Amino acid sequence: MKTYSQKPREVERDWFVIDADGLVLGRLASIVAMRLRGKHKPIFTPHVDCGDNIIIINAAKVGLTGNKRNDKTYYWHTGHPGGIKSRTADKILDGNHPERVMIKAVERMITRNPLGRQQMTKLHVYAGSEHPHEAQSPQILDVGSMSSKNLANRASSSKEST
Repeated sequence: MKTYSQKPREVERDWFVIDADGLVLGRLASIVAMRLRGKHKPIFTPHVDCGDNIIIINAAKVGLTGNKRNDKTYYWHTGHPGGIKSRTADKILDGNHPERVMIKAVERMITRNPLGRQQMTKLHVYAGSEHPHEAQSPQILDVGSMSSKNLANRASSSKEST
């Protein structure tokens, strides 16, 4: 029996909406990266973009465990000598574009090649609770109920009780 290899024209993509309010950033990003690649499907083919479209709402309310909100630093370089810049996750989440933290977390879990860039085009992140994709009738994906560890407030409430 031969191994089945899916063709790009045979891919069927679904739309999912995820509410990031109170979810742990890294755990949510790993689930989203897996679904963007299509690894949750039985017909996964590594060299074909067979993932689903993902809509993330309330990205500004995503949780970070421990002191990561203040300690996690994002670096970039301007291209000029001595031009290294940095910004903490706290400043980004409180700034004008808080969805960039979620985008960067997922982007760093996807392969850095043309296929990865094609997969990232299927990710739609919004800071608020509104999104313009109602016409696609997305299904709700409840990441918080998959594991109790996915909830950011669970970690702080269990430490207070002990």
